[in-house]
Amino acid sequence: MKLELKGLTKRFKDVTALDNVDLCLEKPGIYGLLGRNGAGKTTMLNIITARISASEGTVTLDGEPVFDSDSKLGCMHLMSEVNYLDTDLRFKEAVAYAKQSYGDKFDSDSAMRYAHAFKLEGSKKLGKLSTGYKSIYKCCLALAMDTEFVFFDEPVLGLDANHRDLFYRLLLDSYQRKEKVVVISTHLIEEAASMLEHFIIIASGRILMNLDSEQMSSYATAVSGPRDAVEALATRHSVISRVSLGGLETAYIKGIVETDDPKLSVCAVDPQRLFIELTRNEEERV
Repeated sequence: MKLELKGLTKRFKDVTALDNVDLCLEKPGIYGLLGRNGAGKTTMLNIITARISASEGTVTLDGEPVFDSDSKLGCMHLMSEVNYLDTDLRFKEAVAYAKQSYGDKFDSDSAMRYAHAFKLEGSKKLGKLSTGYKSIYKCCLALAMDTEFVFFDEPVLGLDANHRDLFYRLLLDSYQRKEKVVVISTHLIEEAASMLEHFIIIASGRILMNLDSEQMSSYATAVSGPRDAVEALATRHSVISRVSLGGLETAYIKGIVETDDPKLSVCAVDPQRLFIELTRNEEERV
């Protein structure tokens, strides 16, 4: 199925949260929707799943509008920080409700297996759980979804390191059980990067980059060394940013860069560092 965003714009009074966004999600895989706080990630996912409406533009699934279409919305699920579940529901009750709502697109056995892995207390009502376990409760339901599109909006916030690691392992289990388009919206890039097959970077409501993992790995090179030597090399290339400390400098340069200068060290730029350099504002460039 082909999910397509065209000219998607959302304004909240004087704030433009999304600005003319075009995006196509079709091929099954694990996608990272990466952006700083306030970049527009949550707004985009809420519009895709019809929780809020767009100011301009369209969201279509196989060419048909998603908004107000129960059949289209039934092909996707969004796990978000905002709770839309009855806080009096125990996990087993939520599983039964999800099975009734999604039918064959929800795996009840997997949901219970994931809850057991997290040691989620099935007898407790959602409203009585800690902040971390409220997230785990919703993660377990989302991980059991076999809808064509599953969206996770900052799924590991409030989870400790062990639970975050477990979430990522169970996410791979979920994807291997049923291939689908999985989108993880996060600013914790380092933890998720190894499993992402596609990187979508959003900044100030616009898509800044949309690359697969192979393209991402060769997108930029870090060149470090004495400032004069770095500058001499950088003048021949397109520079994303520079970081200086004393007489030393690191230049982040687009593409693959090679040099025979023994004073310079060259290495590929990892996704988190590239994200930081692409989204750093002027006040932060010290």
